[in-house]
Amino acid sequence: MVTILQLETATQVCSAALSVNGETIAVKELAAQNIHAGSLTLFIQEVMATAGLTYAQLDAVAVSKGPGSYTGLRIGVSTAKGLCFALDKPLIGVETLRMMAQGFLKTAESYTGLVCPMIDARRMEVFTGLYDTQLNEVLPVEAKIIEETSYQEQLNTHQITFIGDGAMKCSAAIISPNAAFSDLNFNSAANMSLLAYNAFKADHFEDVAYFEPYYLKDFVVTQAKKKV
Repeated sequence: MVTILQLETATQVCSAALSVNGETIAVKELAAQNIHAGSLTLFIQEVMATAGLTYAQLDAVAVSKGPGSYTGLRIGVSTAKGLCFALDKPLIGVETLRMMAQGFLKTAESYTGLVCPMIDARRMEVFTGLYDTQLNEVLPVEAKIIEETSYQEQLNTHQITFIGDGAMKCSAAIISPNAAFSDLNFNSAANMSLLAYNAFKADHFEDVAYFEPYYLKDFVVTQAKKKV
């Protein structure tokens, strides 16, 4: 029996879950701004208590590794690494966009099109990738500015469902009868369960000492304009 603690903090959603053999058994999450630092460890304690498990019973800790919010990813990864060091457990990094696509496909088992997760990166830019129903990468992960011509080649031959907190803002630019948009939240640690379990079985672990989130873009500090 493989028991994995899973953490997702790449967006405004703060989420912790527990899985056994790839099936979610407990989850706690909340979507709100700037709550990750104060809430993540509390959510972890709650799912452990709900499942009636001790930390010693964990086999691994999995974390959503990005792309996404710089601050959110730092909090999630540092928490996961701290637990792995303290408990001497292996660390699993799960691609955030692939996790989102997995969550969508779990709700649409008969779906035959492509899935395009989008994380809002401000203005008309998103962190995105494109996946088929087997979670194979059709287009690579990138920071993409959405225009009217975006995805037109793929939309000519495939249905594409755009998901995530960056998808709805792009609906006015991406015009096609083959384009669908979902405003449902798929940034949940519960959607990590099967991916984390498969990684565990394949011994696909991260180096706890050197693992860093996948930011995709450099962190830029902006200064507020001085009031005149």
